[in-house]
Amino acid sequence: MSNLAIKLENISKLYRLGQVGTGTLQQDIKRWWWKMRGKGDPFAKVGEVNDRSTKGVSDYVWALKDVNFEVEKGEVLGIIGRNGAGKSTLLKILSKTTSPTSGSIKINGRIASLLEVGTGFHPELTGRENIYLNGAILGMTKREIRSKFDEIVDFSGVERYIDTPVKRYSSGMYVRLAFAVAAHLEPEILIVDEVLAVGDAEFQKKCLGKMKDVSVNDGRTVLFVSHNMAAVRTLCNQGLVMQNGSISYIGGALESVEYYQKLSNISTFFEHKGNTENAPGNNNIKILKFETKPTNGDYLTISSGVDFELEFYNNKTNINLDVTFELINSDEIAIFHIGELITVDKDSKKGIYKVQGQIPTNLLNAGTYKFNLIFGEDQKYPLYIQNEVIQFEILNESLGSNSNISAGIIKPKLNFSKTFIDIK
Repeated sequence: MSNLAIKLENISKLYRLGQVGTGTLQQDIKRWWWKMRGKGDPFAKVGEVNDRSTKGVSDYVWALKDVNFEVEKGEVLGIIGRNGAGKSTLLKILSKTTSPTSGSIKINGRIASLLEVGTGFHPELTGRENIYLNGAILGMTKREIRSKFDEIVDFSGVERYIDTPVKRYSSGMYVRLAFAVAAHLEPEILIVDEVLAVGDAEFQKKCLGKMKDVSVNDGRTVLFVSHNMAAVRTLCNQGLVMQNGSISYIGGALESVEYYQKLSNISTFFEHKGNTENAPGNNNIKILKFETKPTNGDYLTISSGVDFELEFYNNKTNINLDVTFELINSDEIAIFHIGELITVDKDSKKGIYKVQGQIPTNLLNAGTYKFNLIFGEDQKYPLYIQNEVIQFEILNESLGSNSNISAGIIKPKLNFSKTFIDIK
């Protein structure tokens, strides 16, 4: 394992819903004894996979099932998957905040983890004291920590509050200091969950740059979980896709992102047929139809424009009814979030409303997009939210594909003027 940082063999994690322990002290002691002898859990049953799309009937759920992979030293591994796929459980096992039900883990080096806001910090201690505490946990001497102290504080940007108990920090300050500590105290392995989403855009960029730096320049290993596919492509050289507690794909970062994006089973067109009561929605709103089509031509392309149409049944009367259209690209980045008032004089009625909109030509770049819908009252109070109603592709007409060969989310057609100035 000289060149390996992490090696997992047949890692599984079984959870029992609604109950802790096996029920008796004798059974708990037996479980502990069997685990000490490397025989696994004698009370573990054959549970269901962690598939949230189906209704379960068992009290036992495999959050992870037979996970095997290796990570080489200096590698940046992006772990991606939908919510509930098992990503956070895997990181908690690697960070030793929870133990696997079965399987073995081999880790070569010290691990620093940033899994959620507040991980590894004592709320009653100051920022200064928590820096020294975390360094001691990593096995560093006081002199080593002191040599990095100014760099940590400068990176985090919380110098003014460094002697304030961290329980008084905002979530953004917490994350800033926690990441600075984890990245600067020289662990051989850095584990970072989606917690960076708490920080502002500038700090997220700083964090990504630091993770790139510790892997390329220092040769340290980074495990990065994110729903931001652009960040995964930029930062990582390897990717791992998780689905229902198991690994469905391992490969290069670009190939892993492409595989993950193809897992989506969202339809390009939605229309409900039959009784309105059975349409997706709630007591207030029922979605009946949503579709996109080109403004010009036969295909959705960069220059075609996009017409979209929504039909829904409203059951909420005498309010200012509104609907917000949110467009998301394949990197889970919001392109726009635009609301429209359907009624303005608190005169909404029970019945079917039709809303039509248009995305201009030469705006969206080639790629795959999804629509989210948010129905509300007075653009303040949500009545119903439906994510990922439909999915559509914008093609690059010159290539006949949706290959996003040029950078950028949008691809506008700009008007340029050109003038030559003769200096002779």
